[in-house]
Amino acid sequence: MGKDAVDAVERSMVKLRRGMARQRLAKAAIREHNLPVDVQVLHVVDVLDEGPGPEGREMSVGLVAARLGVDASRGSRVVAEAVKLGYVRRVASQEDGRRIHLELTASGRSVVDATRRTRQDHFARAMDGWSEAEQDEFARLLTRFVRTYD
Repeated sequence: MGKDAVDAVERSMVKLRRGMARQRLAKAAIREHNLPVDVQVLHVVDVLDEGPGPEGREMSVGLVAARLGVDASRGSRVVAEAVKLGYVRRVASQEDGRRIHLELTASGRSVVDATRRTRQDHFARAMDGWSEAEQDEFARLLTRFVRTYD
């Protein structure tokens, strides 16, 4: 890979990270849909919406915390808040009745759908004027980049 390409990707990713750190899209979704939630609760429902992933593990507080990049204590608190608000429910594990896994409620699914619409609207505006082929190629390359970066 050429140094110019790596430099351009690095600079762009830093700008993107700064924007994400300000949680602009999450805050916009909260405003646009009048959601009575903390940004971290939105992150919890997003993680649950992603599903267990290729490892097939049930969605647990530990898995949510790991995906959010927070410690188990913080993960437990934000999951408890999402449960209290009615967006997430705790369910006995099908694999081991002593364990609990998490799933979205209908209200949680509504929050996911609303926040996804907000994000997709913002991304569509950012790609306004791009051809369909350019949008498809960007989606393909970004997906590939994220998959290999992880």
